[in-house]
Amino acid sequence: MRASQSTVTSSKLSKLSKSKVHIVIPARFQSSRLPGKPLLEIHGKPMILWVAQKASQATFADDLCIATDDERIAVVCQQAGYDVVMTDAAHASGTDRLSEVAQIKGWDAEDIVVNMQGDAPLVPPQLLQQVKDLLIDKPECVMATLYEPIIDYAEFIRPSVVKVVTDNQQQALYFSRAPIPCDRDHAQVMAQSAANSNSNNADNTASAMASQAPAIQLRVPKNAYRHLGIYAYRVKLLQDFVCWPAGSLETLESLEQLRVLENGGKIAIDQASVQLPPGVDIQQDLDRLNALPISVLQ
Repeated sequence: MRASQSTVTSSKLSKLSKSKVHIVIPARFQSSRLPGKPLLEIHGKPMILWVAQKASQATFADDLCIATDDERIAVVCQQAGYDVVMTDAAHASGTDRLSEVAQIKGWDAEDIVVNMQGDAPLVPPQLLQQVKDLLIDKPECVMATLYEPIIDYAEFIRPSVVKVVTDNQQQALYFSRAPIPCDRDHAQVMAQSAANSNSNNADNTASAMASQAPAIQLRVPKNAYRHLGIYAYRVKLLQDFVCWPAGSLETLESLEQLRVLENGGKIAIDQASVQLPPGVDIQQDLDRLNALPISVLQ
C-alpha cells in the first residue's frame, strides 16, 4: 500500500515539475488613494514598467504578462514590449482577474500562476521563486504564499496588517485583520486593566490601552506573522475560485484567500527568505521611491 501511494505521489510530482509557470501582474488604473497609480512615474518611468522589469529578472518563468482593464496602461506596456491581457473591469478581486487571464491564455489546469502586485516595484525576484517552489513542493496544496514575523505591537493590532496563523506542515490555518494568535494571559491583563479604568467601552482596543496604560507590558505573541501579498496558484484553483460564492468569513474580513480555506483548499505558506520592501499605496510612498537611488529599482 505504501509503495503504491509513493508511486502515485512521485507520478504527481513528476507531472507538476513539467507544469509551466506564468507570472501575471494585475494593474488597475482606478485607486481610491492614488488614482492612475500604475502610470505614475518613478525616476521618469511609469511604475508598472519598473514592476515588469523586476518580474523579468525571475528567470524561472515560462512567460510574463500584464493584466489590465485600462487602455492607457495597455498602450504603455505594449510599447515597452510586454504582453498585455485585457480583462473585465468588473472583477471583484485580483484572483478573479487572474482566472480570466488563465482562461484567455488557455493554460493547463496544472500550470502555476505567480501573482506579482503592480504597485510593488521593489519585490525581490527570489521571493517569486520561493513561492513558486513552495507550491511545487506541496502538491496537496492549491496555492502558496509567504509571511514575515511581526515584531512591533502597533503593527500587530493594526487592521490593515493581515495576520496569519500556520500549522506544523507549512499550511495556513487562518488569515485575519484581528491580532492573532491571542496570548491569553496577556489578553486577561489587558482586560483587567480596562475594567479597572472604568472604561465605558466593553470592547476596549489594545491601541487605546497602549495610550491609557503605559505601565502594561505590551508584547507581540511568539508566532505572530504578517501575511505578504505574494501568491502562487494552480490554474485549477483559479478555475474553481470563480465558481464559488464569496464566503461568510471572506466577506467579514474582506480577505479573498479565505474563500479557498472555506472551501477546503490547502494553502502552503513559509517565511519569506528575504525582507519584502513596502509597495506604493499613497503619495508619500511614491515620493520615497523617487528619493531612492535608481539602482535600487534596477
